[in-house]
Amino acid sequence: MSSKKQRSQTKKIALCSLIVIVLPNYFPNLFSPLSSSYPTLFSEWNAPRSMHLHLLDGALHQEISNEQQAELWSPLPNQGWKPCAETSDDHALPKKPRGYLQVFLDGGLNQQRMGICDAVAVAKILNATLVVPLLEVNPVWKDTSSFEDIFDVDYFINALKFDIKIVRELPQEFSWSTREYYATGIRATRVKSAPVRASAFWYLENVLPVMQSYGIAAIAPFSHRLAFDNLPSDIQHLRCKVNFHALVFVPHIRMLGETLVNRLQSPPSIDKELDTMDLQQSIHHEKRAGKYVVVHLRFDKDMASHSACDFRGGKAEKLALAKYRQVLWQGRVLNSQFTDEELRRQGRCPLTPEEIGILLSALGFRNDTRLYLASHKVYGGEARISTMRKLFPFMEDKKSLVSDEELTEVEEKASMLAAVDYYVSMKSDIFISASPGNMHNALLAHRAYENLKTIRPNMVLLGKLFLNKSMEWAEFQKAVQDGHKNRRGQIRLRKEKQSIYTYPAPDCMCQA
Repeated sequence: MSSKKQRSQTKKIALCSLIVIVLPNYFPNLFSPLSSSYPTLFSEWNAPRSMHLHLLDGALHQEISNEQQAELWSPLPNQGWKPCAETSDDHALPKKPRGYLQVFLDGGLNQQRMGICDAVAVAKILNATLVVPLLEVNPVWKDTSSFEDIFDVDYFINALKFDIKIVRELPQEFSWSTREYYATGIRATRVKSAPVRASAFWYLENVLPVMQSYGIAAIAPFSHRLAFDNLPSDIQHLRCKVNFHALVFVPHIRMLGETLVNRLQSPPSIDKELDTMDLQQSIHHEKRAGKYVVVHLRFDKDMASHSACDFRGGKAEKLALAKYRQVLWQGRVLNSQFTDEELRRQGRCPLTPEEIGILLSALGFRNDTRLYLASHKVYGGEARISTMRKLFPFMEDKKSLVSDEELTEVEEKASMLAAVDYYVSMKSDIFISASPGNMHNALLAHRAYENLKTIRPNMVLLGKLFLNKSMEWAEFQKAVQDGHKNRRGQIRLRKEKQSIYTYPAPDCMCQA
């Protein structure tokens, strides 16, 4: 090849490279869903194909009676249970705690929330002074938010002052006991062998001696480290008190949450309303003014990669998911020995935005319903959400309802953003989660405690229904409605080994 041709080819390569670098700066909307959801720039060049075209038309043109709407939106009736975790067990604090207890909590916001409740319970078991728990940096979202960034510390300490002693930080004599100290070697004051779901006896046998010897014990990791069964009733009661009463978000999170709630309860813009509604729909919309549904759209890169399912994004998506599975899960992917169809029949695939939109339509939600998306970054960005937006044009999220300035304090902080979503979810008329998980479980319990309507998707039923490509809309809709009649917030009593943070009755509630 001549030197002239070589120079020409080099110039072309350089020009192409320049275009790749410069284009995202001038057209960020074109590339933003790609960069936020995939490891390479062009991973999502091809938008995912619709998985359920045979159902979409029925969902878009369905008719729902006023009677069905009234039943769907009506509050839950009294179920014979009432909250009672806040009442005092009248157990006086011992005069002198035995030492200090530190815990280091990993996971996302709701996993950490459960860890905080367990930490208070363990401190009570040990008669220890609890140091305000330290939240580890989230390995997926790289969030550095501290306890004080999310929860009102003064309120937390004051709410539990008759149960245990809590301090913000260690006294000077123990100031050496830091996360960095425990990360650099084996330390006598660190307990790292706490088994999952350890008994109260295990803590008395293994942690108390450390505390008595050194005046302090640090437990790391501390996640799912206290059993749900065979504990004294006052310890169970205390965990509930922490979860439902002592953990209150800091003022700026509550204020932002209240702003979102107020805007969701206000009518949408007139222009948008006229574009998407006819007169009859507008009348129905006015009757339901102020009501909204929160959908926890749990479809992020973490969830998609962990599921081992295929989401019809083509070869590029399969390669991107394979990379995430290797990076995030070191090749260990749940149920990877099953085929995609087998996983769906078992209800082990998270619902895509398209599927959750079809589910909502089948349950009877009209396309004028005000939806709020509670989620972190959706895997696939706007391309993945577009079908759901066709079904529900009044769909909102944090960025569509508030300005960048209003989001300044929580922007790029996954745990703080999740706290805002949690607040908005607790204020909603109906909550539904696309897939089970820590936030799903936390809100399921909290809303059951407050007797609020919560729809639990029947994942096994939906997996089978979505696999049936010949089913007509009417048949699909009937199957969905029949399969969710008893999944709308009815109290379910906790069974042995089940989480107190998912099923609050009878441990946190009393019969009315």
